[in-house]
Amino acid sequence: MEEDDSYVPSDLTAEERQELENIRRRKQELLADIQRLKDEIAEVANEIENLGSTEERKNMQRNKQVAMGRKKFNMDPKKGIQFLIENDLLKNTCEDIAQFLYKGEGLNKTAIGDYLGERDEFNIQVLHAFVELHEFTDLNLVQALRQFLWSFR
Repeated sequence: MEEDDSYVPSDLTAEERQELENIRRRKQELLADIQRLKDEIAEVANEIENLGSTEERKNMQRNKQVAMGRKKFNMDPKKGIQFLIENDLLKNTCEDIAQFLYKGEGLNKTAIGDYLGERDEFNIQVLHAFVELHEFTDLNLVQALRQFLWSFR
């Protein structure tokens, strides 16, 4: 049953009445604090929810751009790599580009071969980094060549 905060028992001393008043005032302050905290929690929860959907949108956008970069790469390897670098999806280092080509997800093997076969200095460095990504330990020569030649055309 809800207690009436204005009720004061008649048998209280002046000191007890003052103490009751202090308790009731403190109760109101605590209830106001609780409400403020509830509001803050709701606000933070809302921000977290929006942050999550913002992150999801960013990831979806990034994935779309990566897919577009792969398509561009398959049509024109240099333009595809340039697109991925310009959109901060790939670092402009021979190691990062080699890793991208080595993973080869969705990449045309002939386009990979065309890129690695370019004779400019940077592409040759990418080719070296690409070769170093292969693991030939415990393979005989034929197995190693098959594995290597399977990664591009």
